[in-house]
Amino acid sequence: MASTGHALPDAGPRTTLAWSGDPLLDAKLTVPAAPRAHVARHRLLDGLSAGAAGPLTLITGPAGTGKTTLAAAWARGDGPPGPVAWLTLDTYDRTPGVFWSYVVEALRRALPRLPEGIGMPSAPGDAGTSLLTRLAAATERLPAPVVLVLDGFEKVAGRRVPAGLEFLLEHAGPLWRVVITSRVEPLLPLHRYRAEDRLTEIRGADLAFTPHEVAVLLRRHELRPPDDVVQALTRRTEGWAAGLRLCALAMGRADDPAAFVRSLVSSEQAVSGYLLAEVLDAQPAATTELLLRTSVLDRLHPDLANALGGGGDAEAILARLTRENAFVEPVPGTTWCRVHPLFAEVLRTQLRIRHPGLAPRLHARAARWLAGAGWVTEALEHAAQAGDWPYAASLALRQLLVGALLGTPEAERVAGAFAGMPSSVPGAEPALVAAACRLAQQDRAGCRTYLAVAERELGERHPAGPHPRARKAPQPDPEVALTHLLLRLLCGPGDGERDEHGEFDGPGPRGGGRGNGDVGGNGDGGDGRRLGAAEEAARAVSDLQRQLPVGLVQAHPEVEALRLHGLARAFLGAGRLGEARRLCTEAVDACTTEATLPLRHRALGLLALAESTEGALTSAEDHALRALALTEGQGVGPDQCSGAGCLALAVVALERDEREDRESARRRLEQALACPDVPDDPLLAAEAAVLRARLELSCGRWEAALGALPGPGAVGEPWPAQRLALTRAVVALARGDHRAAVAAVHDVPADGPAPLIALAGAHLVAGRPDRARRLLDRAGASPELSLPDRVAAQLVRAHAAVLADDRTTAQHLLVDALDAARPERLRRPFTEAGPWLRHLLGGIDGTAAAPGRGAWLTARGGAALSCPVPPLSSREREVLGCVQRMMTADEIADELRLSVNTVKTHLRSVYRKLGVSRRRDAVDRARELHVL
Repeated sequence: MASTGHALPDAGPRTTLAWSGDPLLDAKLTVPAAPRAHVARHRLLDGLSAGAAGPLTLITGPAGTGKTTLAAAWARGDGPPGPVAWLTLDTYDRTPGVFWSYVVEALRRALPRLPEGIGMPSAPGDAGTSLLTRLAAATERLPAPVVLVLDGFEKVAGRRVPAGLEFLLEHAGPLWRVVITSRVEPLLPLHRYRAEDRLTEIRGADLAFTPHEVAVLLRRHELRPPDDVVQALTRRTEGWAAGLRLCALAMGRADDPAAFVRSLVSSEQAVSGYLLAEVLDAQPAATTELLLRTSVLDRLHPDLANALGGGGDAEAILARLTRENAFVEPVPGTTWCRVHPLFAEVLRTQLRIRHPGLAPRLHARAARWLAGAGWVTEALEHAAQAGDWPYAASLALRQLLVGALLGTPEAERVAGAFAGMPSSVPGAEPALVAAACRLAQQDRAGCRTYLAVAERELGERHPAGPHPRARKAPQPDPEVALTHLLLRLLCGPGDGERDEHGEFDGPGPRGGGRGNGDVGGNGDGGDGRRLGAAEEAARAVSDLQRQLPVGLVQAHPEVEALRLHGLARAFLGAGRLGEARRLCTEAVDACTTEATLPLRHRALGLLALAESTEGALTSAEDHALRALALTEGQGVGPDQCSGAGCLALAVVALERDEREDRESARRRLEQALACPDVPDDPLLAAEAAVLRARLELSCGRWEAALGALPGPGAVGEPWPAQRLALTRAVVALARGDHRAAVAAVHDVPADGPAPLIALAGAHLVAGRPDRARRLLDRAGASPELSLPDRVAAQLVRAHAAVLADDRTTAQHLLVDALDAARPERLRRPFTEAGPWLRHLLGGIDGTAAAPGRGAWLTARGGAALSCPVPPLSSREREVLGCVQRMMTADEIADELRLSVNTVKTHLRSVYRKLGVSRRRDAVDRARELHVL
């Protein structure tokens, strides 16, 4: 055997033990050969070389982590600073005499000449102080560094051998180097060596293979799986060298290596024999039983291990296993431990084989211990493993985990715990948990179904309490009642669903008349009761929180945040935007912990959406961007993302209607549609449809715009239904179909300024200015007039003045609209106003009283101000062509063989469509728009 750069002499005659005459074994004194498909791990080899500059290097780790392979590769290479004396230890080297005999022989083979006077121990039980002193003295005269490698030092029992090694390390010369590999830390004063910077350590975590090293290993086995397979194998084995080699061999025999890696069973079969022989079977019976019983756990705690049948000495057993690197390692900073996942799989398999049917009982016992210790989510997971669904549901409700399920990063784990719960589990508590799980998945219909089951069990069908005719039932615990009411608030009734009194049935018939045929009902019927039920449920949730222990409520701020968010959502659905904004702000303020970041994200998005539709565009943009920032690595996962913020940004972009904003609006809409809540929340889905239609309309695609909108009655809540109906009216007016616009506004399910203004615009285009003015007067008296409403109303009045040939009044009204819209850069009402606006705008910009008043409309790449002109009929184009030739009405009638009244009717229609009131203006506008 030779080390590169250092020729080793022939061992000569075989050396024997002085007291027995038995020969020393060459295999123990030879550096092991490199295994087949060896991977040179340069980062570790360099670490060993750097460590050899000091007296002691220690390589520790569990079985099979590559300690011997690493040390041998280093000894065979260029890393050692001098000759290497190698000694592989075994259980027969326990006595000092045998150990030091092999050390002396290893040094004799590594060095050209040992100093005189160093003999062999004369007895097996003791090496004697004299021998150690002579060895120490010999090291002081070394001409170059010499490295002694002691491989498998954990096999040396007792303290006498480590004590002799400590003596030699303390008194050796400066060129003496020792490298130790061991599964456990040797009985040396390592803490002192660390403090004195005399120790270099390579531990189990350092020995773990990296994905790159795994890929190299697989290539050495003639395997070239894709990167995702390499990553999966690295995660599965946690870089454990022996496990990787065994898996590589098994993969070489597998028809589908990728499928092999993804199969936990196959991976277990590949390494189970090794782990059984090297780790589990080497343990005492009590330790084996403890490991088997605790295999149902992901983490081990001494008290929990004792509760599962550890016999009361689990702490000592776990400490020893950790110390011995027996695939049990401590969780830093805690009293918990963890087991390597491959070893844990082997233990679970052995538990099923040796103790059939015991695992569910162990899971149930673990669930109760963990719940008592405050580890509620882990307790739920073990209760689920035990199939103890009534206990799991009761625990979840009493710990207010409905909040965690609906709005914290724990949602996925809590939902996963109940994923396997059968629908047949009886009782109100399992039904409520199932309802919460469905709501977390945005399945509102499924949530209502399970709520109905829970209410039958509880004997109460009304969110505020039992119906007078319902059967009497014991009052549920506050936690159960709170969960029920909170789910009712957040889920809301479905379309067509009646309440317990038969009064509240979604959209249905509405109270109030149509007000001279102007607009739909006043919203005081079912919709008012819908909002009243939400308010009543929210108050009841607040009252119930005061009945609960203060510590429990403080530990779950998400419950109050959900209550406020649910109430804000109800007010927004009813069109009460001011109250919705206030409640959203309170919900944001209630999110006070890291765990409530998903709820904060959701509340900010809803706040931004309410602000954007009210015209508070700057504030909406700020809140929406803050909501989106929480999804960028701050604890809000993809499954918890809300599209409300993206919808708000799309609304802002369309309301500002600048050229670059249209693409931004389209992009934000697509982002919103990718969020899980937008397709399933009627309010958000309706807003997404409105945005899609507006984008299509901005491109002049009227049919596509109408196709993007669901039909009348498809949405039950007033505000989203109003948004859809008004968008339908805008599309109809863009097509020049004022009758369809009026019909669309009549479908609006509630009164309010926006429908009145839209209807006024339709009547004005239809040639009914007096009715339009009456509607505008009613709208102006509304306290709910938003900024877009105010601007739109002023523009309708200005258009009416233009048609009445009152250009001065029209300009004053336009100035008022521009001044109101400018702070928020609200352009959309102007771009949708019609072609009459451009000439009027030019007039005010040219006046001394209002210089540049409308310049901001075209700043920053603003879009053209005229929307698509309603198409002229062929007869209207013929009439307009005659007007261009300066013909009178009589002449046109003779030319086209029409009556004079018919000619005048066609002229009025042309004026209305082109937004003018005079013949000359009609000709100019028609030329400008390429109609003539």
